[in-house]
Amino acid sequence: MSAREPVILCELSEETERLINDYAEALKAHAPRIGDHGMNDDEFWQSGLFRAAIERLRGTQAATTSEKREFIEKVLDFLKQQGKITDWKFSGSGERHDYEVCIDDRICVIEAKGCLDGNNTNIFQRPANADEFIIWSLCQNPGADPRHNAWSGIHTRLSAEIIHRKESVDGLIIWDMLCGTRGRICPKLNNEPERATKTGSMKVPPPCLYLFPRTIPDARNNPKPLCWKIDEVKFLKILYDVFKCDDQDVVEIGIEAQMSGPDVKRRTIWKRNGTIVTESKWTTLKRAR
Repeated sequence: MSAREPVILCELSEETERLINDYAEALKAHAPRIGDHGMNDDEFWQSGLFRAAIERLRGTQAATTSEKREFIEKVLDFLKQQGKITDWKFSGSGERHDYEVCIDDRICVIEAKGCLDGNNTNIFQRPANADEFIIWSLCQNPGADPRHNAWSGIHTRLSAEIIHRKESVDGLIIWDMLCGTRGRICPKLNNEPERATKTGSMKVPPPCLYLFPRTIPDARNNPKPLCWKIDEVKFLKILYDVFKCDDQDVVEIGIEAQMSGPDVKRRTIWKRNGTIVTESKWTTLKRAR
């Protein structure tokens, strides 16, 4: 990565990282005396009980979708109340995607993801009825590095999948229930707290919005497709207007492709206000051979 500015304004704060590390050490120190297992310290650590309990908690947390759904649905309800969208429905139980949002005569399909550095980011399918297809990342882990997640999700995973599978994504939202909390302090609100928006019981900062190429990059026939503009992707434009975004909250994701001998290579370029802030090196798309 050649970095001029961060790929996302948010970052893992030193305070949050310290609190997590301190709590983890305290938990480990007191672990043998938690519960009524009847083992001494040596027996406890030899038993593997601590590791098994941690893995159980990790699995439970990873499988939890209720918090993500609650956040998205509160946002969608708020937009409907404001008259910005016509209607929405949850379709995740029977479809690959999660939500369909009606905006007048257009349908925006949304697929909800967790932290973008996981393999689940690679799994998506644009439905035939989608006028707009949006991926929405909601990361429940306050200890995750937002900049690593944005880089991994956009360049390492999404750009490769878009080229390899020839399946277009119009935009990406990085925004969740931790944004603006003590666990993930939002830099947008540091000097402008009035940019937060009250939506029911939530008070949220402006979202981070990413615009993708309007056509699929192809090394031979379409090596440098143009990106959508914020006014052209209706759902992202609605979020931009309602939740007090400014130009720094919108990033255009240029995805370029070229041939290098038998290989396809790709490059990802981040632009804010038409200025390149970050770009990747040319990376071989090994799966496309």
